[in-house]
Amino acid sequence: MNTRFNDVDSNDIAACSWIICYVGLGSNLANELGSPVEHLQQALEVMQEDEKVRKVRVSSFYASIPMGPQDQPDFVNAVAGFETIFTPLELLAFCQQLEQQAKRARLRHWGERSLDVDILLYGDAQIAEPQLTIPHAGLHERNFVLIPLRELAPELIITGKPITDFPHSSDWTGLKLLSNNELSRNQI
Repeated sequence: MNTRFNDVDSNDIAACSWIICYVGLGSNLANELGSPVEHLQQALEVMQEDEKVRKVRVSSFYASIPMGPQDQPDFVNAVAGFETIFTPLELLAFCQQLEQQAKRARLRHWGERSLDVDILLYGDAQIAEPQLTIPHAGLHERNFVLIPLRELAPELIITGKPITDFPHSSDWTGLKLLSNNELSRNQI
């Protein structure tokens, strides 16, 4: 039996081809599973081992001041770019599973967390659903996401604009590139 493209359900189209995605990762809370740096490293390892993810590239790690309540530790942030055959909602579930594996507890809005994994971009998709917004709603105003994203994809176009057109993509206020020495000693 021949299957024509028109016979494929539109919900399955993403599963037919690999889509370039970017996710932001952040942590500022250690627990029995590790330090903030280790939480990011563990999530990235799981990501690299998943059969629905390939060609994973990871930015440098950055320390950033919290954007929410200031009575919490600084964050460790990074961005991962990869190709996936997950649909957007499957990718959201995968990101939430990574958070659960790090025993994320939602203590307060914009508060401390063992791991936060947000979908930043899913190809050129623009999605506005109650459970998922792509591009990520705060992407254009968060330097702790834009600077690592620009490191990975300096020519990236986001909703028709070059990443370099977003002022926060070159604003280092409250952000510090972590050295290998700091990472190896988990000094965050």
